[in-house]
Parts: sequence; structure tokens; C-alpha cells
Amino acid sequence: METSPDLAIRMRRAAFNRALADADLSAIGPLLAPDVVLVTGTDSAVLSGRKAQLVLWKREFAAPERSVYIRTPETIRVSEVAPIAFEHGHWQGMSAKTGLQFAAGEYSAKWRRIGSDWVIEAELYLTLA
Repeated sequence: METSPDLAIRMRRAAFNRALADADLSAIGPLLAPDVVLVTGTDSAVLSGRKAQLVLWKREFAAPERSVYIRTPETIRVSEVAPIAFEHGHWQGMSAKTGLQFAAGEYSAKWRRIGSDWVIEAELYLTLA
């Protein structure tokens, strides 16, 4: 039985959250499209491409005061005309050491199904706290 797109995307998001919590760089790469784009929440910095994101996460994982980010999807809308989907939810950034939240907000992500896997093509973050 094939997993529904909604469930498949939620499972991929959970895998991304686990990879961030575990500082598992090798688990992040397969979740990202080669030309993925990320726009950060506070300063709207743009990271283009899988390699740029992996460099960012590698640096973050090595930081003495490492942060952990969790994305919690609220809605996932799957296109009926193309192998794409849109995810919207809330995110939070916490200190890996203390677990205290230092930032939070909303995000949107565009996913694309390539073969049997869903990968992130774009993410856009809004910092609200």
C-alpha cells in the first residue's frame, strides 16, 4: 500500500527534525532538492542549493552553543496537476544545551516528488518571537 502524499511529507519533515536534533548532516542531504532555496526568518538571507544548506548546517552543528530547530506542519496541500505540495506550519529554535526557545514563527515549504521521494524545493520563514 502506497503512503499518501500528506503522510509521506509529514514523515520526511519528521526525519528532517530528527536529523537537526541529532546533528546528522548525512540525513539532511536526501531531503533537499539539488537547487533548494531557503529564506531565513529574521534577516531574509537567501541560501541557494543543497550544498549551501549543508555548509550552513555543518557550521551550526559544530557551534559551541548549538541550536535545534523544529518545524511542525499544520497543513499540507498537494497539487492535483503536478507532483508538488505546499506545507505550512510553525517553527521554533531552541538551545541544544538548555532546551530554551530563543525564536519562533511560521514557515512555508514547497515539496516536489522526484521518483518515489518528496524533497524540499523551497522554504520561507517568518520570525514572530
